[in-house]
Amino acid sequence: MEQFAGAVRLISRLCGYFAAALIAVSVVIVCEMVFVRFVLNENTIWQTDFVTYSLVAATFIGSPYLLLTRGHVNVDILPHYVRGRARFYLALFSALLALAFCAVMTVLTAMFWYEAWDSRWVSDTMWRARLWIPYGAMPIGLFLLTLQYVVDIIKLVTGREPPFGIKPGEPSFDVKISE
Repeated sequence: MEQFAGAVRLISRLCGYFAAALIAVSVVIVCEMVFVRFVLNENTIWQTDFVTYSLVAATFIGSPYLLLTRGHVNVDILPHYVRGRARFYLALFSALLALAFCAVMTVLTAMFWYEAWDSRWVSDTMWRARLWIPYGAMPIGLFLLTLQYVVDIIKLVTGREPPFGIKPGEPSFDVKISE
């Protein structure tokens, strides 16, 4: 089981690097597009589509890395105020709910991707991008996110990681403000 968890962690980390590279490439292409349009006074054909699809792909493919590093935005007021087993069950419930959501979305986006591939969909722009290529980022990213949730649930259930990353006895929001 540890090899599975290690492999999923490695894949999630690689997804984060890939997503960062997609964002960096998108920034360079936006700069190139501005140069072509305003300095050379030429039309751009593929740049807007590429940047849009790259940023969407970075969002989906980068999501397992965000879960791995707990880099996502969350509201963790309730976990700080519940203690003991209640915190564990809250963490387990929320992780199982997120896992179920990601699994369903993986199946639905895979069906959407397959329809785009089977029907040979292309974008409505002049570039005529084959849409199965950018749409593939959705089921891939969601599948890997589902695997990362499985690993997180295993770590939670086996006690390798505390619920919500909050160690027992760690101070909560009982901070006093002095004047």
